[in-house]
Amino acid sequence: MGAEGKSLNISSVVKEAAATASDGGGTSNGSGKDATSLIPSSSISIDISLPVPEMKPGIIELCKDLFGKWSSLDDSHFSIERVSGGITNLLLKVAVKETSSDYVFLTVRLYGPNTDLVIDRKRELQALPFISAAGFGAELLGLFANGMIQSFISARTLSPSDMSEPKISAEIACQLRKFHQVKVAGSTEPQLWSDIFKFLKKAEALEFDDKEKLAKYKAISFKEIRDELNALKNLTDRLDAPVVFAHNDLLSGNLMRNDEEEKLYLIDFEYGSYNYRGYDIANHFNEYAGYDCDYSLYPDRQAQYLFLRNYLEPERPHEADGKVVEALYVETNTFRLASHLYWALWAIIQAKVSPIDFDYLSYFFLRYDEYKKQKENCLSIANEYISTGSING
Repeated sequence: MGAEGKSLNISSVVKEAAATASDGGGTSNGSGKDATSLIPSSSISIDISLPVPEMKPGIIELCKDLFGKWSSLDDSHFSIERVSGGITNLLLKVAVKETSSDYVFLTVRLYGPNTDLVIDRKRELQALPFISAAGFGAELLGLFANGMIQSFISARTLSPSDMSEPKISAEIACQLRKFHQVKVAGSTEPQLWSDIFKFLKKAEALEFDDKEKLAKYKAISFKEIRDELNALKNLTDRLDAPVVFAHNDLLSGNLMRNDEEEKLYLIDFEYGSYNYRGYDIANHFNEYAGYDCDYSLYPDRQAQYLFLRNYLEPERPHEADGKVVEALYVETNTFRLASHLYWALWAIIQAKVSPIDFDYLSYFFLRYDEYKKQKENCLSIANEYISTGSING
């Protein structure tokens, strides 16, 4: 990084905001004091379609507007580089030279166009102060019209293959267990089925002008999907799965690791909500497939048990109760199906609204086909366990 960097010190503000809300101030219905009310905010909007060099003046103006101590700095004190561009966000690293040798590093996260159709930004912003105060991810430092500014994490982003390394898998399991213990103000009702059926309603009402997209879209049976969802919901309800505050998008791109310090970070909580524990773990396992959707990489039973033991007993994984591990294995592999349906429907909506050059409708069929491929085995495991209290093998 060159010169020594430091974080902008607003952690006390974040913690105070979370504490205020947890004492009854922050609610999900808008009454009382919102947990983000103490976070600096700006009405400035940044055009995400611009090349990064052309964004620089706007980013500098934004930083000066949010953080007054930089308002008198010359523009030459700011440098900006692209960190990554994902499906829903563009991330920028901003370095601010405060003195001849003193730098502050920030991450600017710009929301992609139309992402409000698949992401509940209000829910995200309500949760972030609590997540940050609990020590997860980057600190929320500022808000603006189409994004947020967070502290910069000095670590590498994991690859899909990293997640299957036993040591890293155990680290992820331990961190996820801690994350699931975070308490966020507002409703604690699980959001999985509400979100999926909202996606379904939006997806089945779309219209496509592009003939190729239209042909693929017309091949989708929404009645069939609705029937599958209802049947799967009825089955998962019988598992009585614990509800936790879940990440819901724990793919490799949302995991970072400082290898020197052997410290793992969970980042990007825009899909976070109260949800079923097994869904969050299953969704993570599905992401072993990586961006190529190679589902042969889904962890086998032995690899899953390693993860699950570390999740259940982070300090003494080998002492995890075998029956409890087996129950979580069943729970996870049933919600494995729900994960495929969630992202399959998400993809249909993205096919209509996303400006990113990606074949989302083909991605729908990849996820839905994998759902159908795994359905019989996953349902068999669940039904056997519900009937007998155990599974063979």
